[in-house]
Amino acid sequence: MRFDNVLADVSGFGKFQIRMVLLLVIPRVTLPFHFLLNNSIASIPSHHCDISSLDDGGIFRNLSQQEKLIVSIPFLQDGKPSSCHMFAEPQYHLLFNSTNTTDLPTVPCQSGWTYDNATFKTTLASEWDLVCEKKSTNRATATIFFMGVMFGAAAFGYLSDRFGRKKTLLVSYITTALFGFASALSYNFPMFAAMRFLTGFGISGISIVSIVLCIEWVDIKHRTLVGVLLSLDWSVSTIILPAVAYLVNEWRYLTATVTAPLFVAMLTWWWLPESARWLISNGRVNSAHFYLSKCAKFNGREEFMADLKPEVLSKVIFVENENRKYSFVDLIRTPKMRQLALLTGTLWFGVACTYYGISLNVDGFGVNIYLTQFIYGISEVPAKAFVIFFLDKIGRRLTQAGTLFLTGLCIFCSMLIPRDQGTARTTLGALGKMFAEAAFTTTFLYTTEIYPTVMRQNGLGYSSFMARIGVSVSPLMIILEDTWSYLPGILFTLVTLTATLAASFLPETLNAHLPETIEDVEQTRRRSIPTSDEKSTL
Repeated sequence: MRFDNVLADVSGFGKFQIRMVLLLVIPRVTLPFHFLLNNSIASIPSHHCDISSLDDGGIFRNLSQQEKLIVSIPFLQDGKPSSCHMFAEPQYHLLFNSTNTTDLPTVPCQSGWTYDNATFKTTLASEWDLVCEKKSTNRATATIFFMGVMFGAAAFGYLSDRFGRKKTLLVSYITTALFGFASALSYNFPMFAAMRFLTGFGISGISIVSIVLCIEWVDIKHRTLVGVLLSLDWSVSTIILPAVAYLVNEWRYLTATVTAPLFVAMLTWWWLPESARWLISNGRVNSAHFYLSKCAKFNGREEFMADLKPEVLSKVIFVENENRKYSFVDLIRTPKMRQLALLTGTLWFGVACTYYGISLNVDGFGVNIYLTQFIYGISEVPAKAFVIFFLDKIGRRLTQAGTLFLTGLCIFCSMLIPRDQGTARTTLGALGKMFAEAAFTTTFLYTTEIYPTVMRQNGLGYSSFMARIGVSVSPLMIILEDTWSYLPGILFTLVTLTATLAASFLPETLNAHLPETIEDVEQTRRRSIPTSDEKSTL
């Protein structure tokens, strides 16, 4: 008897599992909110030098606002005032003679900047003047957040395998909520940067622990459906985010708003179960029996638990040493675990690097930031739909490799289209983003199924760590466009092909039992769905 057989008898996808998925949607809506928050709060509004200090009487005071700009700030070829420079002194002759202003002496802005607040009332840039020579500091906010996510993935992966899924989730809820609100209350940029790093650290736990908890409670037949549906909250929240940002267009209030759902999540945390798989793997069969009994009762299968005693559960998952504590070192102790670590690390790096590379490099749609973000979210929904079909029809490995290959093909083809054909380039970019999202969705489910229960969170944490390295590298690859316009596209194509190759060597997990121990992974064959003979032994 295996745990999957036990789970099938108490219903591996009943009201108990549906309630758990719905409870986990509450904290998971904050994931895209925070991951994409930088697009709003770090947006740089139109700005020019503050010239109010020049209004000291005389001719300047009697000028209209447009005339004040003409005599104080050089205008660029596109007809907009310079963002970072002003004339060394007012040039009143420009009111009557529009001579070439390139020879007139200019200086950097002397008294700060004036910002256009038509789109956002306040942003990081407008609050702390992170423009011009400080523009790179503003851009660094995303990197700082993802560094927190990177280290959080490693930390929460270990904590979840060491102390359990449920406790670790609560820690991640509290950490994210605490530092999320602290970010909104920051009184200077260094404090904000530190709080965003810690927010990213905490939210990483919500991302990787919630998916594992769901998959470990669902039977083989419904793993694909639950894995994809749980990732659908990302796309839905991405669609909702523009509306939230439009209604709450001050960065402090917006940061607090996208963090607020975690307080509801803390209240609903009490109804979440601990992973029975993890409990049995750690010798806590009485606690596992308790949660399995709750599952059976909720799903109307109480009669089965009458014959299933805790001592029987202890034999469902064979653990050589119940007192053994697993860590990241166990990823490289044995041959097949080393192979899995190498392949999944390469896969996650490639998927994340490509996904965010496309997101940052796709040409705009010619509309405002809110509608652009909405279109991005809508484009991901079809990816979820066809992934559900292909994961069960052709398997995880071919779906993973296929979506990555198609992503790379879109990137390569976009290189061959002239830049003046914006519609064609935008279409290919959106199509590539859809395939990249399909690859990302598959990666979460696939990796969760590959690693054993005793190392599942460590494996997913390590893989997510590698993904965040990919996220950090992708902007650097885009910058190489200044060296050679085709170089970023070539590099992204090579990354996707490498990740495709890595996926091709991973074991197929369609209709396979979840491995429970490292010993299960080291075996050469994986068992498939329970046969009629297996069921008759229950």
